[in-house]
Amino acid sequence: MTRVIEMTPPSSAPAEAALPSLVGLDREKLGRALETAGVAERERRMRVNQLWHWIYLRGATSFDEMTNVSKHLRTRLAEVLSLARPEIVVEQVSQDGTRKWLLRMPADTPGEKPHEIECVYIPEKDRGTLCVSSQVGCTLNCSFCHTGTQRLVRNLTAAEIVAQVMVARDRLGDYPGRERAVGPGLPTEGDRLVTNIVFMGMGEPLYAYDSVAEAIEILSDGDGLGLGKRRITVSTSGIVPEIERLGREVGPMLAISLHAVRDELRDVLVPINKKYPIEELIEACRTYPPASNAKRITFEYVMLKGVNDSPADAKALVKLLEGVPAKINLIPFNPWPGTQYECSDWETIERFSDIVFRAGYASPVRTPRGRDILAACGQLKSETEKLSARERLALRAMAAAAE
Repeated sequence: MTRVIEMTPPSSAPAEAALPSLVGLDREKLGRALETAGVAERERRMRVNQLWHWIYLRGATSFDEMTNVSKHLRTRLAEVLSLARPEIVVEQVSQDGTRKWLLRMPADTPGEKPHEIECVYIPEKDRGTLCVSSQVGCTLNCSFCHTGTQRLVRNLTAAEIVAQVMVARDRLGDYPGRERAVGPGLPTEGDRLVTNIVFMGMGEPLYAYDSVAEAIEILSDGDGLGLGKRRITVSTSGIVPEIERLGREVGPMLAISLHAVRDELRDVLVPINKKYPIEELIEACRTYPPASNAKRITFEYVMLKGVNDSPADAKALVKLLEGVPAKINLIPFNPWPGTQYECSDWETIERFSDIVFRAGYASPVRTPRGRDILAACGQLKSETEKLSARERLALRAMAAAAE
């Protein structure tokens, strides 16, 4: 059953000015926030460590929960700061357990229209992957991607990226002592519901490099959220100059949104290829600092009927990746309103996968998840106007029809 939950009613009234939130800040910025709250320098480091523990390890939503912080300081913090998360506008739960949240970020300046993004939680038996956004909109215009039809507004801050993880864990009860969410498809193994992070939501992560790098350091900190860098994957369409830097400075897992083996086709599917052609992209992958047989680069390849799915394409893909520690993720195309493409037939996908597998590459076919709520790969698009009152009614009707 598909569920659509409108968390906040639509309103045209301007939001009141909110107190600055500590959620998503690194230690340095937490320290600066405490300075503005009047915390003396001699005790600031201790207080930063306390806040870090309560925000990221315990998921505190109120300063009153921080029992090892003095009552006087808790009161002062609540006067000038907050632990607010982004506002959840709509939550959708797919028949397969996938969850999608439309999140509203505070406006950049008073009186300005707030921006909205989407993030998606994909549960499996032994893990839960959160797909986060790095930009409001996208500038790459990949022809098969719904997100690419939304204009780029701005990069997200590191705090806004981390806050997506906090929202997901809040809604899932994924903190010690919290009541865990129940429902179809949720992990039944392990003690965490969010185990992996993928930068595969809205935007090109390497065009928001500074924010993404800072967010990964916060996410992977062992004293807080504790998501190791082997559980964090950055997916890029091929911003070649930033790939080596990402590996050297940050070191997450890397995924490449490839989708074609010939420049003339990739120029159409992934237009950034005109600036950074396939040969340059593969060389950057070949020299990616963390890459090894234990940390293989994932090459994402969407299966488009009659476009890039022939046996010749499969053989060319194998040859292209020779010498690169790689695995190939075949993605059945997920349709969206107005697209010109169709998904390859299942027999075609299997034949393609067999060729790749016989060449020695892992070639799993990604099971489409959340298609009924437009949460699958390439389907995210979240302009405010997309969720007009009429369309909200349509979503509810879709949910009712699925029951």
